[in-house]
Amino acid sequence: MIDRDVINRALAEALKRGGDFADIFVERKSTDKLKLEDGKIESFTAGHDAGAGLRVISGASTYYVYTDILTPASVLEAAAALAEAVGARAGAEPRNVIIPLNNLASGNANLAKIEPSKVSQDFKAGIARRADAAAREAGGEIIQATVSLADSVQEVVIASSDGAYAADKRVLTRIFVLAVAKRSDRVESGYEAPGISGGFELFETESPEKIGRLAAGRALMLLDAIPAPAGNMPVVLGNGTGGVLFHEACGHGLEADAIRKGASVFAGKTGQKVAADVVSAADDPSLPHRWGSFGFDDEGTPAVANSLIEEGVLKGFLYDKFNARLAGVPTTPNGRRQSFRHIPVPRMTNTYIKPGAASFEDMLSGLKRGFYAKSLGGGEVNPANGDYVFGVTEGYLIANGQVAKPVKGAVLVGNGPRTLFDIDLVGGDLDFDAGMCGKAGQSVPAGTGQPSLRIKELTVGGTG
Repeated sequence: MIDRDVINRALAEALKRGGDFADIFVERKSTDKLKLEDGKIESFTAGHDAGAGLRVISGASTYYVYTDILTPASVLEAAAALAEAVGARAGAEPRNVIIPLNNLASGNANLAKIEPSKVSQDFKAGIARRADAAAREAGGEIIQATVSLADSVQEVVIASSDGAYAADKRVLTRIFVLAVAKRSDRVESGYEAPGISGGFELFETESPEKIGRLAAGRALMLLDAIPAPAGNMPVVLGNGTGGVLFHEACGHGLEADAIRKGASVFAGKTGQKVAADVVSAADDPSLPHRWGSFGFDDEGTPAVANSLIEEGVLKGFLYDKFNARLAGVPTTPNGRRQSFRHIPVPRMTNTYIKPGAASFEDMLSGLKRGFYAKSLGGGEVNPANGDYVFGVTEGYLIANGQVAKPVKGAVLVGNGPRTLFDIDLVGGDLDFDAGMCGKAGQSVPAGTGQPSLRIKELTVGGTG
């Protein structure tokens, strides 16, 4: 994309008028999206984007410019403009800067087995039609199905004045199936949306038919669901998608910018108990082919596992280079950005609660009355105190140690730090889900994971 000499010159130019640190993020990205509705292909779009972003950090100040013209001249011009902005603020005289870059390191843990560029439009349309047909054939009460299929290939080169020099290729593939069911005047919907850091090998393990049937099955289940009960009760949280609760209610509070600003309940608690003994949690972008995985973060830091909580004790936070510099600690691979147009900020990657030893039957045992939240939807969280409200997309009553009637309209209301202490059983069935995480006006892929777990008491909101 841009050769080493130009990158080196751009970094030196950016620091010419002052600053403590400089980096460059060069990106080329292609995306394909398909939408099928009512059995017909509604749209098939392709997009291409390329550019470079340059940053200078001076003390606690950050300067940033980008160009969407990916040529040596444009990149060097952007670097010169950045240097002028730094110089105008600092009043420093021009200086000569030498940038000793490391050897180029490449990320290769998540290379696609079946590259999206090798897959024809007809093949992609066939996958969507198979999912659509399976959803419609799941029951006569299915009246509508919508299938969206998306893939992207992002190639990046990152270099910085601390010597980092890395290249990464990130391939993402995801399908979303929405099914609508109707009985008399009652209409319900269900969805399924798996995705991987990889290519169309996704459909070797997750067949389009299975995905379509799961979406339709949730819609049909809701036709028989009763209104959710309201009250405090034990809650069993399902594996995989249940991990969004930890991500939202606790994970954002572990990001270093929230810690630095004192806007997190976890600030100043390193080494202290923040959860029950059965709870251990990590953030790990090195997991092969998970949705939030990569070889290097967007600042060139190699992907490694980061332990957050060990047997209930807080061990660490999620850092980008800016916040790590201010805190005087090593960075973690959590400097992430939506594109070259955005500055990196500390973000989660694949954040999950580690598996335990309990079985699902252990969690139900002895519960005369409880709630099984198999799948969660959207929610709201106050990161300053951890209070949350989450919608339940698939939930069931628990009666006399058994999963009983399905319910609709349930919400979970609680406090993230308190919930961590109220977890008394953790299962061994760790699974992950794919989602997009929004923060600071940016959206990035984030994997959420957990095994099934039991919370001793939680407020279930409902109308029943």
